[in-house]
Amino acid sequence: MLHLICGKIAAGKSTLSAELATAPDTVSISEDRLLAALYPDEIASVVDYVRCAARLRSAVQGLIIDMLRAGCSVVLDFPANTVASRSWMKMLADTSGVEHCLHYLDVSDEECKRRLRRRNEEGAHAFQTSDAEFDHITSFFVPPSAAEGFNVKRYAAG
Repeated sequence: MLHLICGKIAAGKSTLSAELATAPDTVSISEDRLLAALYPDEIASVVDYVRCAARLRSAVQGLIIDMLRAGCSVVLDFPANTVASRSWMKMLADTSGVEHCLHYLDVSDEECKRRLRRRNEEGAHAFQTSDAEFDHITSFFVPPSAAEGFNVKRYAAG
């Protein structure tokens, strides 16, 4: 099974990913952790993120497919927040021949910003995001549609 996570910044994607990864024979792959380790101090803008995330996806694609084909379930803790990113993720499931579930965290902007401010104060997350950056990044967010062909599990909050 390939688990995909869709939700705005601070919607709870990593928290849900960690919960899903407690299932037997399941591994979570975190984009944030990998980007922080591979590109320390190199991601200062959305343009930097897009460049580094594209490199990361290219590097891990084969590994993800191999793990799925070997019978391991994968929780892909990467934001499935645009049609293009979800298309790449669907290709992973289709190429691997496994089922998928797109977990959609439908959380309001206000609730996400509240959580984001708390997360920033705690300082435990690899990246700090301002309200202005949240608004800019959220402008690219596209909720999943039935036409994309995903098995969607929706979670609503705030």
